[in-house]
Amino acid sequence: MSDHHRTETGRHIAYDRLEGKGPGIVFLGGFKSDKEGTKALALEDWARTRGRAFLRFDYSGHGLSSGDFMDGAIGDWFDDALSAILALTEGPQILVGSSMGGWISLLLARDYPEKVAGLVTVAAAPDFTESLWSEMTEPERHEMMEKGRLERPSDYSPEPYVFTRRLIEEGRERLIFDRPLDLAMPVRMLQGTADADVPVDVAMRLLNHMSGPDIRLTLVKGADHRFSTPDCLRLIEATVLKVGNRAA
Repeated sequence: MSDHHRTETGRHIAYDRLEGKGPGIVFLGGFKSDKEGTKALALEDWARTRGRAFLRFDYSGHGLSSGDFMDGAIGDWFDDALSAILALTEGPQILVGSSMGGWISLLLARDYPEKVAGLVTVAAAPDFTESLWSEMTEPERHEMMEKGRLERPSDYSPEPYVFTRRLIEEGRERLIFDRPLDLAMPVRMLQGTADADVPVDVAMRLLNHMSGPDIRLTLVKGADHRFSTPDCLRLIEATVLKVGNRAA
């Protein structure tokens, strides 16, 4: 059964944690995902067999955490992640950020480098709210501004994804591509070539935008946005191990 961490803003964040040796590993999930996803559970099992400290959690409005998903935005979920990491881990951590979690992990690495021993992104989606806005038709933009929300079909759920006006506007305060991104820790980016949600172009743009002594991008031919096949899961685990060895 999950425990709950109360943030400084009063939100209750559901989490599961393993005690173990460091550097610890923190999994940050994607938009509308939860801590029970395939990648989070597989990485937890991997960490358990190796005696590694591990943390997975639900952002507010996700999974078992408090709050309404419709009220949330990138800054809220960044604050949830930061609060959980500061309260529930010891020392610098290896962050594993999937999709939107990749965006949030990049923000953490940029703004709190002392807490990040290494960074692994999986189909990272930095600034996806700006991409969403740029792809909208004029009628869609009008609908969002008038109604405060826009629905789009989802490949991952029978229910449509709902994007709010606040999500777009607040996301502009948390952008990655609007300023230099110098990361001193080891960074490994994993990206599938068949990802229909985050194209390879995004990964290349992020690679070129970053600066640092130890940054690499691995492309997996045919992998989609889920990046959850047995081979992809093994690649994530091997990458975390290598980053941990370099960070030690």
